Amino acid sequence: MSNREFTLVRIFDAPRDLVFRAWIEPDQIAEWAGPHGFTTRRDSIVAEPVPGGRYESIMVSDTDGTEYRNVGRFREIVEPERLVFTWGDPTGDGGPERDSVITVTFTEVGDGKTAMNFHLLAPGPLSPDDSAAYGWGQSLDRLAHIL
Repeated sequence: MSNREFTLVRIFDAPRDLVFRAWIEPDQIAEWAGPHGFTTRRDSIVAEPVPGGRYESIMVSDTDGTEYRNVGRFREIVEPERLVFTWGDPTGDGGPERDSVITVTFTEVGDGKTAMNFHLLAPGPLSPDDSAAYGWGQSLDRLAHIL
């Protein structure tokens, strides 16, 4: 299996600090994390935004109640410029050796707007249907609506 990767870029009509904080504050994460048709339970979110700190959350299908656990560790935090963390594909069946590495950078682009670059590098296929790019894209669309 070869590594898989993708990059998503968004321009948010919000200051960089606000966009950055949406990634590390549980109340905000609960508002946008997960694709359409899913809810991330606020009581399930743990975010320890320090190198080595963990994060956890549970996404719940609004249709049938199926739960998907997300877990990872922060590797690098340069506030408000950059986040690097691991991500265990919630639809996958592997352990830490199957974790993806996500790098998110935040750049001021003027007029109070922020360019966000999201890059995911995964060891092999992300899941049987390999829909991670689609799901993350929908999550970022949801993030745009709350900023």
